[in-house]
Amino acid sequence: MTRFQTVFGARKPVIAMVHLGALPGTPLYDADAGLPGLVEAARADLNALQSAGVDAVMFGNENDRPYEFDVDIASTATMAHVIGRLTPEILVPFGVNVLWDPMSTIALAAATGARFVREIFTGTYASDMGLWNPDAGAAMRYRNRLGCRDVAMLFNVSAEFADSLDRRPLADRARSAVFSSIPDAVLVSGAITGEAARMDDLATVKAALPDVPVLANTGVKHETVAEVLAVADGCVVGSSLKVDGDTWNPVDPGRAADFMARVRAARGEG
Repeated sequence: MTRFQTVFGARKPVIAMVHLGALPGTPLYDADAGLPGLVEAARADLNALQSAGVDAVMFGNENDRPYEFDVDIASTATMAHVIGRLTPEILVPFGVNVLWDPMSTIALAAATGARFVREIFTGTYASDMGLWNPDAGAAMRYRNRLGCRDVAMLFNVSAEFADSLDRRPLADRARSAVFSSIPDAVLVSGAITGEAARMDDLATVKAALPDVPVLANTGVKHETVAEVLAVADGCVVGSSLKVDGDTWNPVDPGRAADFMARVRAARGEG
């Protein structure tokens, strides 16, 4: 079995986001709520998502705007603290993503026992944060040095908040990333968080990579999830499961349950 199959099984997985509150030292951090507030908010979202029947969860620091490429050690340590407090309650495979720092993401996976990671590992981009130039080779070697060879690597090949300086078609960039970096899955995104990946992008990348899992990474909605899963091998979802579909709100248990009911129907699970 591939690492992807080992983590997620045979079905098209729904990976739901647990968006942690802004972390200490970031502009939006709520010092009054402090670490207990971060833990309790994450616990509420985790419980709602697991009750809805999601296949996996991913912890991310979406609220740490403006984002950085070299994330403060305190942010990674705080994420590890929160996840560690919740580990006994996590009933599904979980992953991590420290925006937008591949090395910190790998370190967090090693510290918490995460089964998978998501990041921008390849390419060069002009972005809101400046020139974006990750190093997949360094990240994958770091994973192995930390004893995490079984951690699945999910490569986002169409970065949000950015424009690729590589003018090859997206499908060619994805195919090249698979050849050169051996990801366990390829993710296709929209322009920013909460905006859908274009269906023709998903279709062309999947056609180019028939033997590699290709997932929709952003903007999957209740009314589109069946169409997305007809093409993609799974999806990452965050905003659609929140109160009023707003990225910055808590998870809405009813919206999450309705979303997963549509997923089960799309997967033919009755």
